[in-house]
Amino acid sequence: MLKDADYALGPAELDRVISDIYEGITETPPWNSALEHMRTLMNAAHVTLMLRPPSSESTGVMINAGEVDDQATHSYETHFFAIDPFVGLPEGEVISAEDLIGKEKWLESPMYLEYLKPLGIRHLLGADIYTEEGIECRLRVTRQPDGSRFSKKDITLVHILLPHLRRSIQLHFKMDYLESERQLFSGTMNRMLLGVVFLDQNGSVLEMNQEAERILAEKDGLILTNKGLTANKRSENQELQAMIQEAIAGGLTDSGPAVAEAMSITREFDRSRLGLVVRTIPMGPWSEAGRRPAAAIFLRDPDYNSAEPVQEVVQRVFGLTRMEAALAVYLAKGYTLDEAAEKLNVRRNTARTHLRSIFGKTGVSRQTMLVRLLLKSVVSLG
Repeated sequence: MLKDADYALGPAELDRVISDIYEGITETPPWNSALEHMRTLMNAAHVTLMLRPPSSESTGVMINAGEVDDQATHSYETHFFAIDPFVGLPEGEVISAEDLIGKEKWLESPMYLEYLKPLGIRHLLGADIYTEEGIECRLRVTRQPDGSRFSKKDITLVHILLPHLRRSIQLHFKMDYLESERQLFSGTMNRMLLGVVFLDQNGSVLEMNQEAERILAEKDGLILTNKGLTANKRSENQELQAMIQEAIAGGLTDSGPAVAEAMSITREFDRSRLGLVVRTIPMGPWSEAGRRPAAAIFLRDPDYNSAEPVQEVVQRVFGLTRMEAALAVYLAKGYTLDEAAEKLNVRRNTARTHLRSIFGKTGVSRQTMLVRLLLKSVVSLG
């Protein structure tokens, strides 16, 4: 058990570096401040976190504090990682390279002689982090030849910080996973030409996707103000605001509307009306108050071309030839068979032959059924 005398830092300084570790998940690059803080406290030349260690398949991801030679980093990522003996450390153990493999063996190793020594690095301290999610990270601390060996207090400090860094890495992994998922679904919404606007509990806009930005940039029927979304037509705006308030209130009280509220928005110059749906985003049992999504507004512009199938995806999904896929895509875009034949520079009879082959491969018997199949299949997400 650690005693007060074992701690290299006072409570206030220790609290600051631990705070840096947890706040590091929001930084770019992550943990930059924490690693720099550790470098200063340990009088180190570098503190490096290998968030994804280099391998034969990837150069990995390394975050460095201290003066870094880009060429040296590249050399490690592409060559020296493979001959580095200071890897695979036991979970939670903090150890120097010399203590791990012996002083003479370390100083005679190609890793030290050919890589570290030319960079002016003499002492190396490390710890590896493994998590249940399959994450493997490496923390490395270096000192120059004129620096002393890492002391017991240095090792104790890293040992104290290691569990916090491990938890922070796990949180970063979860946040990164959620962000990847969010970007995937956001891209899918954009591909389907569905605008999405998220509102907080005050009705202010938190976020919107590209299609919503395009629709609102036209300022036709629906505009974005510092108070939120507003319909140009007074009667429609009253209805819209009532729907938004009902959706937000329902999310806060867990008694939102049983079904989504919908309406249409009038636009100028005989353009089709915008379709709009408002949905409640209920608070979870442990949700915090504040600027969190409380309602979502979905927008559809009927005058904007619907999501078009990608020819290569159509070809692969339905097993069509290149010409058959091209014809199917033109038909899905609304062209007649004659117009599609002209676009493809083929005779009408040739187009009809291709269409019959498409029917056989897709299992439909009419052109309208084919179009419906294409627009409802996964090809619209390609």
